[in-house]
Amino acid sequence: MKKNRQYEVLEWASLFLEKHHREKRVAELILQHHLQVSRSEFFVTMRDSVPEEVIARYEKDIVKHAKQGVPIQHLIGYESFYGRTFHVNQHVLIPRPETEELVQHVIQYTNSKIVDKIPTIVDAGTGSGIIAITLALELKNASIYATDISNKALATARENSQHYHTNIRFYQGDFLIPLIEQHMQVDIIVSNPPYISRDEVSELPDTVKNFDPELALFADENGLAAYKQILSQSKQVLRKNGCIAFEIGHEQGEAVTFLVKKTYPNSDINVLKDINGKDRILFAKL
Repeated sequence: MKKNRQYEVLEWASLFLEKHHREKRVAELILQHHLQVSRSEFFVTMRDSVPEEVIARYEKDIVKHAKQGVPIQHLIGYESFYGRTFHVNQHVLIPRPETEELVQHVIQYTNSKIVDKIPTIVDAGTGSGIIAITLALELKNASIYATDISNKALATARENSQHYHTNIRFYQGDFLIPLIEQHMQVDIIVSNPPYISRDEVSELPDTVKNFDPELALFADENGLAAYKQILSQSKQVLRKNGCIAFEIGHEQGEAVTFLVKKTYPNSDINVLKDINGKDRILFAKL
């Protein structure tokens, strides 16, 4: 690329992405990252020249995203969640906006229902730690635990936790097993477990199926295996009158409700819709 003014570099990238059926706005976000400028500064400097070494790195990232589907979050190293930025990589699920709604409901429930003691919450299958860390920052008096079976995911979660100076206790293990082993009990179990059936893999975009860890995406038994596992383990972890908050697939409301009722027949269950009007959150009060 011989043209080196910022608007010319951006125009090339936008057209290249469009040609490969990618979102043009990615060009703007990646260039802003490489220039290390704010959004407002980015638009003010449109006629400035871009250094050749920046153009070279930028072109490489644009081609990776366009041709291989490498997610923008892996290229720039972070994703925004609940107004904060979190480090992400190939070992963790990239945060989705729908998960913010799960967190919001847990915060509202905790603030309104658990007022006479320090609430204890476990994020089962924490991944990058976004749920646990956000809850720790928003619920200052809560005691937060987080588990993950992947040591590499936990390393990412701990890095994010240290960045925000949160006092979360992290445990390596399969969902609630670490808490069971230590005879720990909690008031709330929150989880965004793997819930995609392997039969649905062809429906996923390449940016997801080729780059998000399989461990965080797919579950056996039509995507229900993780829910069954967590519910079975929860009997040894969840306090009387506790609460379970799951993120679910948009067609799983009925199936996960059945699983919860089977485990806790007297529970009060609500399936809540996300901002797009799709079933996305299951809340069960025991």
